[in-house]
Amino acid sequence: MGIKKFLGLTGITLASTLVLAACSGNDSADDANEVRVGIMTKTDATEPIWDRVEELAEEEGIDLEFTEFTDYTQPNKALKNGEIDVNAFQHYNFLNDWNAKNDADLVAAADTLLSPIHLFSGLDGKEAKYTDVSDIPNGATISVPNDATNESRALYVLQSAGLIELSTSGEEVATLSDITSNPKDLVIKEIAADQAASTLTSVDAAVINNNYAIDAGVDYDTSIFTEEKNDSSKQWINVIAAQKGWDTSAKADAIKVLIKVYQTDEVAKIIKEASKGTDIAIWDGAPEN
Repeated sequence: MGIKKFLGLTGITLASTLVLAACSGNDSADDANEVRVGIMTKTDATEPIWDRVEELAEEEGIDLEFTEFTDYTQPNKALKNGEIDVNAFQHYNFLNDWNAKNDADLVAAADTLLSPIHLFSGLDGKEAKYTDVSDIPNGATISVPNDATNESRALYVLQSAGLIELSTSGEEVATLSDITSNPKDLVIKEIAADQAASTLTSVDAAVINNNYAIDAGVDYDTSIFTEEKNDSSKQWINVIAAQKGWDTSAKADAIKVLIKVYQTDEVAKIIKEASKGTDIAIWDGAPEN
């Protein structure tokens, strides 16, 4: 069974038109057994997940109505305005930043997945120079993304890998000036995130975002360290977001069913398989990957 019902939105004007239509003659949005879910346009990695979640929810008597968005600025607006009941497209960092910039108080109702970034070995021709992070030599050069958000994330990965220590923690933004210990005298090379993969033949290692690694055809077998779940990586965990107070709303029971059927071992397996191993289920009790 595929996703049987969805509303494709490309802009807020269309979204507003649909909401007006719903208010004038569609009572299904108020059905306590229906959850309106906002997602980004389905991909090969997300469609199998939502297909199965829909089936499992239906077995529990809950009908999921999907709204697909093509613009990352729209799902939270739609949720804040009550056009949808939940959305699932963002991590804590994005949600917190959006709330701050839009005077909003949307909340994370449940954790879903993490797309951990990797420290990839540099290449000697097509062969990895190293097979373990401990093999990285003194004075090695490691490239990291140069934008504030991704560089901070990369530095926390290097800290988790035991290569450096930082004076920052948690959701604090880390910069090169926050490195307090660098026992191997590593040279941290800042480079545009979309160019990091191209440096693999000229550096000892590189932290590369998954989307750019996949686009560049980077071999994940050359990964020597994977971002771990800890206080510093929590902000990158993707969530099902809802309005504040959702758990006492008329849709609370239905949303709880959605969360329950999403957070199953079966869906965890689909997350890993559909993403070809780049995404992992991250909720409490999720199977180890």
